[in-house]
Amino acid sequence: MHRFPIRVYYEDTDMAGIVYHANYLKFIERARSDWVKQQGLDQNAMRERQGIVFVVRRIEADYLMTAKYDDALEVRTVVKSMTGVRLVMTQEVMRGEEVIFRAEVTAVCVTKDGHPARLPAELRQRVH
Repeated sequence: MHRFPIRVYYEDTDMAGIVYHANYLKFIERARSDWVKQQGLDQNAMRERQGIVFVVRRIEADYLMTAKYDDALEVRTVVKSMTGVRLVMTQEVMRGEEVIFRAEVTAVCVTKDGHPARLPAELRQRVH
């Protein structure tokens, strides 16, 4: 399990003082990017050398509780499944031990032209 800390800043909140719903997607994106880096992959090098990038194909999200300014949160990321072309992750935003947001994210790789590509071999080897 990958853990990524987040602090809620004023800019993350809406007029009611709670985290704006779209910002949870930013939080889990940051955690996924950190997870990729921890797997030893350089996304800039992937784009430049292999001509591929990660893209999100699908997100299913559940907003369970609200977070507020200055809350200390943690994004927990777990790989649910992986094939040669698809990576499915479960991501939870936690406040302490409370799950406040949960998402299932499907990511794939595409070429510069937007055509499907296989996930990097080094990622497939590390995760399986």
